[in-house]
Amino acid sequence: MALRINHNVSSINAQRQLTRSTGTQAKTLERLASGLKVNRGADGPAALVISERLRSQIAGVRQAIDNSETSISMVQTTEAALDEVGRALVSARQVAIHAANEGVNDEVMLQADQSEIENVLDTLDRISAYTQFGTKRLLDGSRGANGVANGKNLEWVSATTETKTSPITGYKVRINQAASRAFLKGTVKLTQEIINAEETITISENGRNMNFTTVKGESVNSTLDSLELRIAEAGLNLELVRTEEGSIHLRHRKFGSEHSFSAASSTAGILSKVGYINTESIRGKDVNGTINGEETLGRGQVLTGRAGTKNIEGLSVRYTGTDANVEPEDFAGTVTISQNSLIFQVGGNANQTTGISLTNTSSRGLSRAIPNKSGFEALRDIDVRTAQGAQDSIKLIDAAVEKISSTRGSLGAFQKNNLESNLNYLRIAHENLTNAESVLRDADMAEEMSSFTKNQIMVQTGTAMLAQANQTPQAVLTLLS
Repeated sequence: MALRINHNVSSINAQRQLTRSTGTQAKTLERLASGLKVNRGADGPAALVISERLRSQIAGVRQAIDNSETSISMVQTTEAALDEVGRALVSARQVAIHAANEGVNDEVMLQADQSEIENVLDTLDRISAYTQFGTKRLLDGSRGANGVANGKNLEWVSATTETKTSPITGYKVRINQAASRAFLKGTVKLTQEIINAEETITISENGRNMNFTTVKGESVNSTLDSLELRIAEAGLNLELVRTEEGSIHLRHRKFGSEHSFSAASSTAGILSKVGYINTESIRGKDVNGTINGEETLGRGQVLTGRAGTKNIEGLSVRYTGTDANVEPEDFAGTVTISQNSLIFQVGGNANQTTGISLTNTSSRGLSRAIPNKSGFEALRDIDVRTAQGAQDSIKLIDAAVEKISSTRGSLGAFQKNNLESNLNYLRIAHENLTNAESVLRDADMAEEMSSFTKNQIMVQTGTAMLAQANQTPQAVLTLLS
């Protein structure tokens, strides 16, 4: 073999091998020290890109978990307040029932009942004003889709989180068909002769039946009074309408096509077309119209924006008029919406939200637009110091109890199905995303330690061989000597 001293190729080769082994050992040391197999883009460009996205997603999901847990706390705070509102309303109802005992109560007792009810109403207003989560008030009506209807026969009912805020001028409401009630009108006049013949009338409504027989010698007016009282005692949701021609006219108390009844009379034409054979009532009609030119669903007197509409989804208004809008440019009124529903970010990505509207539990916000003979416009107006006032007060309190119970049910369903169920999913997603990121990014410590041991031996061997390669040119000195 030739001996050269200007170029030691063996030494260069040993240096190259040693440099590679040293670099590999340095990377292994870095992985062992950091616990990561990808510390920079050069370690795995694709793995770095994917894992960084996963890290971002994991952080978002982790925050969404915290968001959901905080949201659950807010819902529980709200429901606790509503529970107390429900207790107060039950107490008020008990007092109203006492006040309705007209045969026993005197003026002092009725005033005491009214004072107690007013105290309950003050309690409702206090709960409505003071229920907060942090500084955010929950039950004063500011955390829902609030609105007002402008129009002679137009009333605001409700809206959902899907309803959009209206322009300042509001959404125009057009009525194509007004709602009506199911009715049945006799064609034969009720005469004294028919009454003396002991006319028999049978009425059926919603599973309830009533049988009535006229009393010989009783006048027409007295007979109608007795029939009206018998209808009420039987719990039928019907009213007797007095007509000028003297025929019997029955009408359902509720509007819409879903309510009906039937009746039979022993004399053909008094109510039924054929004697002793039931005649079905003429069904009522549901209101039909548009809001902001968009499709609605009519049920009774209430128009509700259909699902999927651009602006009015979930928006409900009541039209109590009897006339439809005739001309194309006519409209019944406007409804103005301000959307302040609670929106919760419950996902790790944009637009992964859910929301709920909270009701106004103040005495002015409950039992609005409930038909009553005393003219009470809201729960705050109830007065039990008269017999009719006590009866109407019970009616309004019942509506408030139903509203609060319905709201609590909605909150419970929202907590269970929207928040807690989503929270369970988020925890599973967090676990799986973390596992996926770990597979791409984390180092296998056992494997890296094995590589480190191998590389350490390679570095030591390379160093020794480099020393040997550097000794090879020394053989030239032997020749020179």
